[in-house]
Amino acid sequence: MELREARFDRAQGYRLLDDLQDRHTQEATLPGLERIAPGFPDWIVTSLFGGTYQREGLNLRDRQLLNLAALTALGGVDPQLEGQVRSGLRVGLTAEEIIEVFVHLAPYIGVPKALAGLRVAAGALAATADESGGDAG
Repeated sequence: MELREARFDRAQGYRLLDDLQDRHTQEATLPGLERIAPGFPDWIVTSLFGGTYQREGLNLRDRQLLNLAALTALGGVDPQLEGQVRSGLRVGLTAEEIIEVFVHLAPYIGVPKALAGLRVAAGALAATADESGGDAG
């Protein structure tokens, strides 16, 4: 297996962030984080969205499915999970597919964590539908 050189594209990271995250999600996270940890949001955007997300091998839809699963399995990260549900809709996941992620996870991570994920997803999907004046996906 050949190791790949790590490449980071700050500008591409911010463009992708704008594609993946709506203003609500960005404004709920980045300004507050910048106030308490200056420079940290820029590092996250540059290394994650301008680095990891730029790698070949997975498309954005698959990455969002993985994000939903990982954050649900981790637990206790409701704000991040809510943002990933919103991002999932932006990359083409339907509300039904997002809900099915949590149902599928139940035997693997446990029913309580799957239920917690469903609770967050239901709230995010409802809020997204309200904001768009209709169906969330």
